[in-house]
Amino acid sequence: MKFLYAILSTLFVSMATSAFAGDGNTQCALAEGLTLQVLGSGGPIADDGRASTAYLLWVNGLSRFQIDAGGGSFVRFGQTGARFEDLSHIAISHFHTDHSTDLVALLKSGYFSNRRRGLSISGPAGGGDYPGMGTYLDRMIGPENGAYAYLAGYLDGSAGLVELEWGEIDSKIEKASLVYTDPGDEIEITAMGVPHGPVPALAYRIRIGRQSIVFAGDHNGGSKALVDFAREVDILVMHLPVPEGTVGVGRKLHAPPGVIGDIAASTGARKLVLSHFMARSLKNMETSLAEIRSRYTGSLVIADDLACIGF
Repeated sequence: MKFLYAILSTLFVSMATSAFAGDGNTQCALAEGLTLQVLGSGGPIADDGRASTAYLLWVNGLSRFQIDAGGGSFVRFGQTGARFEDLSHIAISHFHTDHSTDLVALLKSGYFSNRRRGLSISGPAGGGDYPGMGTYLDRMIGPENGAYAYLAGYLDGSAGLVELEWGEIDSKIEKASLVYTDPGDEIEITAMGVPHGPVPALAYRIRIGRQSIVFAGDHNGGSKALVDFAREVDILVMHLPVPEGTVGVGRKLHAPPGVIGDIAASTGARKLVLSHFMARSLKNMETSLAEIRSRYTGSLVIADDLACIGF
């Protein structure tokens, strides 16, 4: 037990020093370099006091990349001081509500920005009950039947809105596909499919110069290709919504702590960030951390909303 308490003490110190929200400073921007900011570290149930899943990557003081847009992340985006006009790409991992429901709210907010150039956005191709990015945008903001048709200008750059340059990645392909590139700044974003039960889902890798971060997204740990995709990454973001021993639907959708630890160790990731918690995983945190630490010995951070995590 003394060993476990020592682990927990180290982990929570790491969490506290990476999150600026506690002292009223919610901005992570650095004049030079990269910072990961957690917009939402929670799940789909309103019982954990957290916004649903979303992340922001700051590059040389600018809010360049957003990954996912779960409920509550729209508010967090504003709290960070991020600017819609600075976004270069929005990456959506899948179309569960806790990863995508605030996307349209963010777009509406963007109407009031000074942005004039198009905005790149990516997501999975459709499958089963789930739309692909193109269908999702049409259902949300399409000019004919979109729920928010008044934002249809985002589809063609009309009505004072910038055009969304959207793309889809087939989640059945467990191989890296290019979704965004900026040769001048040595930036490249790739995506690959990960198994999330019946839900088409993606993991993303963002490389900026010599540094890389992988957002593994929601997955059940059944992809061997994910280890190669995240090999030697600086930061690996993994989701922990279920405790060890979970069975049934929860296990078909999500990797338990032991599998998370195995994957992190196999990739050689220098830092593991745990996020996307639910009440059921938060109450089993000590056991979950022990499972992960028995496999992975690198730096480990427990995410919280508005946390700032350095590379």
